[in-house]
Amino acid sequence: MVSPAQRRLGLRSWGRDLVISLAVSAFIIIFLYQPVRVEGTSMLPMLEDQDRLFINKMAYRVGSIHRGDVVVFLYPHDHQKSYIKRVIALPGDDLRIDHGRVFVNGHALKEKYVPPRFEDDRSLPEAIVPDHQYFVMGDHRSISSDSRDFGPVDRELIYGKAAFVYWPMEQAGVVR
Repeated sequence: MVSPAQRRLGLRSWGRDLVISLAVSAFIIIFLYQPVRVEGTSMLPMLEDQDRLFINKMAYRVGSIHRGDVVVFLYPHDHQKSYIKRVIALPGDDLRIDHGRVFVNGHALKEKYVPPRFEDDRSLPEAIVPDHQYFVMGDHRSISSDSRDFGPVDRELIYGKAAFVYWPMEQAGVVR
């Protein structure tokens, strides 16, 4: 039989563990990782509509943005919306798109993440990506609204790097 003192001690211990767990969870969500839901199909086949994933909010506070990173940012024309796209060109890069083929600094990008059925034939004239801005595109090129439409994204609008899909379970894994 459990005495009232043991019961109180058990409840106190359980309560302490709950408070610590909530504090750690809040710290992780506020400062490190944030769960997000993908809306739309512009990142197929890597990310599907309604996928749930974690974004790393610290990645770009302590590190650099790299070509190929999948980033989450505030839509430049409406900061109430967030978009998820792949970084194609960095500040200072010379970018050109010729009938769907992307050239950065004179070299064609090898884009294994864009299946042939998702390619398009849009072109953009040669341009230099401005300082503190990034050219982003969806992997499903034929339907993606991206920097080809709204221009390069300011660095300060990028707030996370896609890290890990956790739902649906059959698609769980690291975002590449």
